Amino acid sequence: MAETGSATPAEERVLIAREDLHAFLVRAFQTAGAIQSHARALADVVVAADYRGHFSHGLRRLNYYMQDLLKANVSTSATQEPEVVKETAATALVDGHNLLGPVVGNFAMDLAIRKAKDVGIGWVSVRGTNHFGIAGWYSMRAQKEGLVGMAFTNTSPMLVPTRSRQQTLGTNPLSLAAPANKGDSMVLDMATTVVAFGKVHVRKSQNQTLPMGWGVDGTGKPSTDPDKVMAVDGGLMPLGGPEETSGYKGYGLALLVEVLCGILSGANYGPHIRHWQRHKGAADLGQCFVAIDPEAFAPGFTDRMSDLLDHCRGLEPAEGEREVLVPGDPERQHMAMCDSRGGIPYQPQQILSADDIAKKYGVEPLKRLSPV
Repeated sequence: MAETGSATPAEERVLIAREDLHAFLVRAFQTAGAIQSHARALADVVVAADYRGHFSHGLRRLNYYMQDLLKANVSTSATQEPEVVKETAATALVDGHNLLGPVVGNFAMDLAIRKAKDVGIGWVSVRGTNHFGIAGWYSMRAQKEGLVGMAFTNTSPMLVPTRSRQQTLGTNPLSLAAPANKGDSMVLDMATTVVAFGKVHVRKSQNQTLPMGWGVDGTGKPSTDPDKVMAVDGGLMPLGGPEETSGYKGYGLALLVEVLCGILSGANYGPHIRHWQRHKGAADLGQCFVAIDPEAFAPGFTDRMSDLLDHCRGLEPAEGEREVLVPGDPERQHMAMCDSRGGIPYQPQQILSADDIAKKYGVEPLKRLSPV
């Protein structure tokens, strides 16, 4: 869901128009070596993340992507494209040939969509790919075609399994998007850790401690210190937190994603994936994309979806709460806020950091709708 609770009041934020952000990102990624079409695909996902309120996966990741491009850890070939290496009517195995994650992800989900429209379901397993941004970008790609979409990816080791003290699995996010009536939808996009690692980085950049239960230190004990959690011998807790609050279920979900991504595709998996802060060598991530045609099953899918979503939203709120939401509602609210203000609001320091990167690599900086 969209991130909330920033330490910077909205009136102190810097507004950036989405089109200006996109143009800046394309300039930056091309300067780092990406061809224009691949730079645009990556910029699409970065902008979508911040527009939807997932700031941990947006502009904040600029330097991460730049370093992977500049150090040739991802392919910048103008002729290489993702390749289908094995295929049936409903399934495919794709080799991403180390291209940018969104380039491979768009290719794979579009392939799953075509198969779903032909035979009712498309299941595409991917190896040889890279960080693809928010998982919801891909599940929504299918949902917009009237299909149920799912997307999964493994990531660098950050999760410390229940009863352990060693990073072994990634945040391993999963997403499902399902269409309802009148343009409504459910869009679930979540990590299988308590939080995405980027949210720990956000707290650190704001000099804030972490809520208890987000991560552990080098001994495997819960810590509120972002430096200890971000350290190589620290890590994130699985969804649910410690064992006594069912963290083993989040651990199990992370393993589920790993089975569908790294194990099924033949990509790197678990502890064999490079650490995200070490820009050395190919990541070889594994991903999975699924599209399902509801018309292949019982009629009236969108009617039932609308009924369920409306029922949940119509529930009486708990004391002190204003409304009951469904997955995707916080993002819709954030997008509406951005639209009403005419741009995406950022903390000043984040824009200054982007300026520093632009100056370092000779990229024309971001345009502002309001000054820092």
